[in-house]
Amino acid sequence: MSWDWLEPFVAVAGLAVLTLVTRSFFMIPERELPMPDWLKRGLKYAPLAALTAVIAPEILMSHGEFITTLKDARLPAVLCAVAYYFWRRGILGTIVVGMLVYLPLHIGWGW
Repeated sequence: MSWDWLEPFVAVAGLAVLTLVTRSFFMIPERELPMPDWLKRGLKYAPLAALTAVIAPEILMSHGEFITTLKDARLPAVLCAVAYYFWRRGILGTIVVGMLVYLPLHIGWGW
């Protein structure tokens, strides 16, 4: 009998349990957990830091290396999207403007 299925099964089951525990951890205590003020202030910036950590490499890197040319469709798309955001402060419009610049440059011109 082959036991090749056991390792992936244990890995998936372990990750499922770990995810369940970490996601439900805040619901376990019946009262609010005391936290130092410096930690509360720091946690306000966690979502922004996580978003930056995900988006910045996608914009600035290609195939694991920094972009070395300005002929990349992501750069003008990001600049136009940022300009739109500071002009109108709308998230949906920012996404639309970025994609309207990115798609023609990337698909049409091959940048």
